[in-house]
Amino acid sequence: MMITNLPTDLMEDILSRVPLKSMRAVGLTCTKWNTLLSSRIFAKLHIGKAFAPRKKDESESWMIVKMEDNLYLTSVFVDDVGTCAENKGKLTCLDDQVKISDVFHCEGLLLCMVEDDDTRVVVWNPYLGQTRWIQLRYSHVVPPRSQPCYDMFGYSIGYEDKGSCRNYKILRFIDVLLFREEYEFLWYEIYDFESGLWTTLDVTDPYWRVQQGGNVSHKGNTYFYVSKRNPRADTDHIICFDYTSESFGPLLPLPFVIEGDRVSVTLSNVREEKLAALCDSHKYYGGSFVIWITNMIEAEKVSWSKFLTFHPDSLPDDFFIRLTPSFYIDEVKKVAMFCGKRLYCHIDIVFIIGEDGYKGEVNLEEGTEESYLASHDVLCCSYVPSLVQIMQPKGGQWERKQSDLEKLRYDDMMSRLSIFESRCETLDHSRSL
Repeated sequence: MMITNLPTDLMEDILSRVPLKSMRAVGLTCTKWNTLLSSRIFAKLHIGKAFAPRKKDESESWMIVKMEDNLYLTSVFVDDVGTCAENKGKLTCLDDQVKISDVFHCEGLLLCMVEDDDTRVVVWNPYLGQTRWIQLRYSHVVPPRSQPCYDMFGYSIGYEDKGSCRNYKILRFIDVLLFREEYEFLWYEIYDFESGLWTTLDVTDPYWRVQQGGNVSHKGNTYFYVSKRNPRADTDHIICFDYTSESFGPLLPLPFVIEGDRVSVTLSNVREEKLAALCDSHKYYGGSFVIWITNMIEAEKVSWSKFLTFHPDSLPDDFFIRLTPSFYIDEVKKVAMFCGKRLYCHIDIVFIIGEDGYKGEVNLEEGTEESYLASHDVLCCSYVPSLVQIMQPKGGQWERKQSDLEKLRYDDMMSRLSIFESRCETLDHSRSL
């Protein structure tokens, strides 16, 4: 009997044992296998086996790790004895010439910023090998370094849940304040995969500012770390962007109070089920790292519980953590994993911290002197593969046209952007005289 003629349940069991990194190659072997591999029922079976702990007392975490300008799938294995990691390989669905500068994750889809190309971004499902390139409407203007300013430019990805399907969307924003000039420019816009169009959002006078510390996806929405626009406000918050209503919700409290700018906050997620917030005060106050996770979170309310506290004295002396460290937690094993470096060697490392402090470390990849001197950031986020099909642009008679109202809004924003660019050029020129 040929393998393609085997009973469906037996074929499902056989194919569910295929390693994730070989799925694409197996799917290309024959149409019947590809159809089976693409079904949601099989996905639950296969993903469940691939991501289940090896034993009852063991825990395995899967992460997407960005090192330099490449992405890697990494498995970190934690048990009561020790830790280890397996590099599952470089994610290679994109052209080898594409270098990734930043990445955002939403339930198996990756939104990637491309190095040295500010005209487009790419959305990528590494599991299915699907991509969609999206053209941007303007380039980010960086204020002169000599000019004190608040400069926040970012992206996020989420979706509108339509029941039987999801319509993915991209949020893009720029929010800049030139302190000496008391001049600010902000522009929030959203890209709709279904229509293939960008639309300017009505965010003209927000009472908050997005801060460094990452944004995280949760059930299709994105949560940002923000502070009140009033510079005297000490208490910081998070805020939810809802892709269905295409609007921001109210400010939601963090479980701690931030006084001034001497404490850094970083957000992460817990397998797309909860949010985690890291409060890091050790650099300025000699304090501790404290991680909180949500008990409940919705667009308009949240509650927190403390997950883990540890002091930097428990870490190796040459352990280097970024100002806004990339981290991931394993709630089952009650450990936190930080991407970082050893200061005196050229190695990217995941440090694992438990309730009793430092538990171990895993080398991700041995670096070079050049990569060390470049001081690149190592970023990580949790990952579970997805069978979500990336909607491709519709052409011909189905292609939608931009509304007259949006054309007016776009022209107005581009005019304001031009004024802002001129101010930056004038400031830069006067500074050089």
